[in-house]
Amino acid sequence: MENIALIESFSEFKDDKLIDRVTLMAILEDVFRSALKKKFGDDDNFDIIVNPDKGDLEIWRNRVVVADGEVEEPNQEISLTEARKIEPDFEVGEDVSEEVKLIDLGRRAILALRQNLISKIHEHDNTIIYKQFKDLVGDIYTAEVHHIRHRAVILLDDEGNEIVLPKDKQIPSDFFRKGDNVRGVIDSVELKGAKPTIIMSRSSPVFLEKLFEQEIPEVFDGLITIKNVVRIPGEKAKVAVDSYDDRIDPVGACVGMKGSRIHGIVRELGNENIDVINYTSNLSLFITRALSPARVTSVKIDEETKRAEVILKPEEVSKAIGRGGHNIRLAGQLTGFEIDVFREGAEEDVELSEFSDEIEGWIIDEFSKAGLDTAKSILEQDLNDLVKRTDLEEETINDVIRILREEFED
Repeated sequence: MENIALIESFSEFKDDKLIDRVTLMAILEDVFRSALKKKFGDDDNFDIIVNPDKGDLEIWRNRVVVADGEVEEPNQEISLTEARKIEPDFEVGEDVSEEVKLIDLGRRAILALRQNLISKIHEHDNTIIYKQFKDLVGDIYTAEVHHIRHRAVILLDDEGNEIVLPKDKQIPSDFFRKGDNVRGVIDSVELKGAKPTIIMSRSSPVFLEKLFEQEIPEVFDGLITIKNVVRIPGEKAKVAVDSYDDRIDPVGACVGMKGSRIHGIVRELGNENIDVINYTSNLSLFITRALSPARVTSVKIDEETKRAEVILKPEEVSKAIGRGGHNIRLAGQLTGFEIDVFREGAEEDVELSEFSDEIEGWIIDEFSKAGLDTAKSILEQDLNDLVKRTDLEEETINDVIRILREEFED
């Protein structure tokens, strides 16, 4: 054939891209039909015979013989004189098949053919990759750090597929170097143009759930069910687990002796603090467990508004709220209830918000973050403890204490 480079590329694509023979033949035929349609206006009367294994290609143009001077559709019809140049015994009304050489398409068309072929092969590859990773969404995947950008880490898997780990889907303490192996879940796959964008996440609750499945045999085998997972990545997580076999302690099985089973998961997540909680359909008990390590005195539930009022002893309030409010926020997400915390004897206390005309809002917010949202809760604390538990200056705290003593103790 005239354009050897194009023909040789058939077997080259087949070998390099691992495309099956039937698919490659379909792509090649589609490419050549597009070229024929562009040159002749129609491709219905062409037969294309492709042998990608040998690199053979034949194109045959089929036309009907008509009398000289009566050709109306040059692509569909051929005059008797022209037909007899091909074979001398043709008659009007007969079908003529004539081979079309690649060179007949013109040099520019041949170059366009090769470019179109490359484009179609890449499009096919991208479709295969998209479908492959679409099936892997929610599964753990490992890839190697290729390069690090300001807003994302670019990973490559063993097949050379590019995977993006955005900054907002990393754990805050994550630090990567080129060549590091990184584990995460395939979070999403999108087709942007023709190329699929594969997004990995290490901050997703699904990642923690899949790590439990991977590291704890009873979870993998289905003996223990994970009911819900909530996380503040790198800080704290709560996992509700259950078992239909009374002989299995789901929390004990997940944590292991002295934390041996969960230790690897904690390390993978940058020392994220993980509370494993026994699930129960008893809402009051479930909320009580979710607020662990705090000990709850009583719970009042309003299922209609999805709110729960929890009474605790004063010394338990800060445990229930947790550092930065993480514990109570996760407990609410885990149970699906908005949880309001009250101290025992609160009727004798005064909410800190009542002093908003004398104490600035941001100061009240800082105390609330530390679980100190009433006058008594602040006045009962030592000054040094208040400094440690908040980001407030000692002078600011003293001013607040003075206001509370004047207004509340009087």
